[in-house]
Amino acid sequence: MGGHPLTTPAVLNRVAFDRADHDALIAADRRFTFAELHDEVRRTAGAIAGLGVQPGDRVALWSPNTWHWVVSCLAIHYAGAVLVPLNTRYTAEEATDILQRTHAPLLIGMGRFLGADRVADLDRAALPALRHVVRVPVEDGHGEKEAGSWDEFLAGPQIPLSEVDARAAAVRPDDISDILFTSGTTGRSKGVLCAHRQSLSASAAWAECGQITGADRYLCINPFFHNFGYKAGILACLQTGATLIPQLTFDAEQAMRAVAKHRVTVLPGPPTIFQTLLDHPARADHDLTSLRFAVTGAATVPVVLIERMQTELDFDIVLTAYGLTEASGFGTMCRADDDPVTVASTCGRPIADFELRISGDSSPGEVLLRGPNVMLGYLDDPDATAAAIDADGWLHTGDIGTVDAAGNLRITDRLKDMYICGGFNVYPAEVEQALARLDGVADVAVIGVPDDRLGEVGRAFVVRRPGADLDKAAVIAFSRRHLANFKAPRSVVFLDVLPRNAGGKVLKTTLREML
Repeated sequence: MGGHPLTTPAVLNRVAFDRADHDALIAADRRFTFAELHDEVRRTAGAIAGLGVQPGDRVALWSPNTWHWVVSCLAIHYAGAVLVPLNTRYTAEEATDILQRTHAPLLIGMGRFLGADRVADLDRAALPALRHVVRVPVEDGHGEKEAGSWDEFLAGPQIPLSEVDARAAAVRPDDISDILFTSGTTGRSKGVLCAHRQSLSASAAWAECGQITGADRYLCINPFFHNFGYKAGILACLQTGATLIPQLTFDAEQAMRAVAKHRVTVLPGPPTIFQTLLDHPARADHDLTSLRFAVTGAATVPVVLIERMQTELDFDIVLTAYGLTEASGFGTMCRADDDPVTVASTCGRPIADFELRISGDSSPGEVLLRGPNVMLGYLDDPDATAAAIDADGWLHTGDIGTVDAAGNLRITDRLKDMYICGGFNVYPAEVEQALARLDGVADVAVIGVPDDRLGEVGRAFVVRRPGADLDKAAVIAFSRRHLANFKAPRSVVFLDVLPRNAGGKVLKTTLREML
């Protein structure tokens, strides 16, 4: 295989050769060795190309954590195309926007999931570039054999395997591998362009911090459409030869059963997952002694939680990390020999050849990152790219933090008012723009407020138009119709006027003090 270029197809070819009979992927309904995964990926890539998808085309993937996601993601790369993951909680409206902007000719989408059929709700007339939709069976087994189903897709037109392999070999490390969309503070999501070498080298550095090897078995609860599930999950396992065990949705009992059954060693996730496992009444009924390594983050982590994870859940290594989509999903991470206080109170030190500094002369200041894994830029948005990456190559993260003498980063605030609901980033501006379209709303501001279960949830402060008959239920119902569930505010406060500064900017600090 020559010089082993840093591309997903090259990594898959290599691991399929080196670890042919080793378990690669264990799902509820199917399991694959690395050799079998390689075969399935090549076949699926042939079917993707058989639908007329060309190298460099964007293919959207809108589905939860089934084995099809892993196969599809690797097959999209193998066919020379670019992966565009969509959040499973997006409304059809939100998905349509991204499908339009990426001109995706193919969408691999879910069947019914969590009681809704969002793919069926897409307005195909608004998507002239979208020629094909393939449906993955999820919950109720529907879609197994129907038109546009996965089985029908694989039985359909295929390009020869020799051409599939030629496409895979033609992929270069600097080619774009994926476009992940991050909600923008201006309210519209931005597509982050990332190259193969970036997605792979950053996830390899992450795996190295956790000392992941081919002997590990990795239970993936983090959604694949997010960097945590896709890069720190699929790509980390592919490069280390670890076995990936996806979980469709988080269920504590199911997760504990999976740990015991498969002797799971690696279990990353937001702090709420570990809190739920620790407090679960049936925990003693399950053998969790195989657990070795956990990574958490995305919220403040109590020191006592880290200590309980080490003693009661028997993890050898518990680490926290900080990353962002614009940095290929990564940034800083603790190391295996850090003490619980460092792990709980900091996000660790740079990984993946990143440099870290705090802007300005004062601390805290804005967190800046520089290195080979900073994104190539935003999709079709040179102005936003120039605003995010300065002339010296520093990525301005929009987060406020400090760096201690040992080089550990502490995030103290968010420049952009973003909050994290159940592990998902929520940008108030996007929610505010949606609510501003509700009849009867004169003015609106949204902030995150603490929530025991989800970390933070949205609270909307609404000023009614004179004479408008608007109540809390109507505001929440409207937001749930137009926004993903995690973005929809959980509470509403009506005000006569929003507090603003002399420049007309809403004073969110004042709104927070009203709590």
